[in-house]
Amino acid sequence: MKYRHLFGPVLSRRLGISLGVDLVTHKICSLNCVYCECQNTTLLTKERKEYVSCDTVCRELDHYWAHNEDPDYVTFSGSGEPTLNLALGQVIAHIKKNKPKMKVAVLTNATLMSDPGVCADLAMADIVVPSLDAVSPKVFHRINQPCAGIQPEKIVDGIAGFATNFAGEIWLEIFILPGVNDTREELQLLKAAIKKIQPHRVQLNTLDRPGTVDTLTPASPDELERVVQILDEKNVEIIARAGTRTQDKKAANPASAVLETIHRRPCTKEDLSAVLGLPAEEIDLLLADLSAAGRITARKQARGVFFSTRKGDT
Repeated sequence: MKYRHLFGPVLSRRLGISLGVDLVTHKICSLNCVYCECQNTTLLTKERKEYVSCDTVCRELDHYWAHNEDPDYVTFSGSGEPTLNLALGQVIAHIKKNKPKMKVAVLTNATLMSDPGVCADLAMADIVVPSLDAVSPKVFHRINQPCAGIQPEKIVDGIAGFATNFAGEIWLEIFILPGVNDTREELQLLKAAIKKIQPHRVQLNTLDRPGTVDTLTPASPDELERVVQILDEKNVEIIARAGTRTQDKKAANPASAVLETIHRRPCTKEDLSAVLGLPAEEIDLLLADLSAAGRITARKQARGVFFSTRKGDT
């Protein structure tokens, strides 16, 4: 069975072996972040509807469980903002009914967390990872380029309100862009937001894959350590890059697995080898064939050469 709405399992920097669930098509989001590894938003919206049907996703999950070992987590992320899909809660409920011990994580840009319906859906998850890159409107709009009507103060209030009654854990992610949101003034505003939200963890991230703007650069270890010192909270951590744990089973269709993986996030050949459990030599051959067929593109970045699909290809 070819999965259209599941991807991976991928080697997550935070969640180990994670089976991704993508509840929107590429790329529907309420933000158009300059660093997004999924590239530019094609439908900028805050309207909730069933962009991908619950039945379709649940059928894919049932098939996956019948033919594969359980991952560490099922993670809602992918091509856009998962909370835009009205079926989010139904899919989580299906997972919990059929796999009661399965951990569920939702990665969200937090723009809809003031919506009671969204909060009800997210309450079924074990971990919610909201992002907050800036609090001042000027910097927020520069980085996140939101849909009309979305303001950072409302995002902070939404996360804080949700956190009050959430039984799981909240890991607040802050994406650091040197020279943009790492001024002392902006970091002090973020520090105040952290105190209001009271997350279990604060995770500092920076560029690891190509974003939508080529001129962006990742924060250095020293720059990230400086941010840690200014935020001055015990639960602040710098997210490390993915390790080298590999899958126990090789992908049944390696070329298709490569395409599905890099369609959602650019990867180096080393990333693909670790995620798919394939030797580097086989990855090289697959990438060469896909490149010759005109199905993938390559972009050189500080960490290596990243491969992604061409527009319209999957």
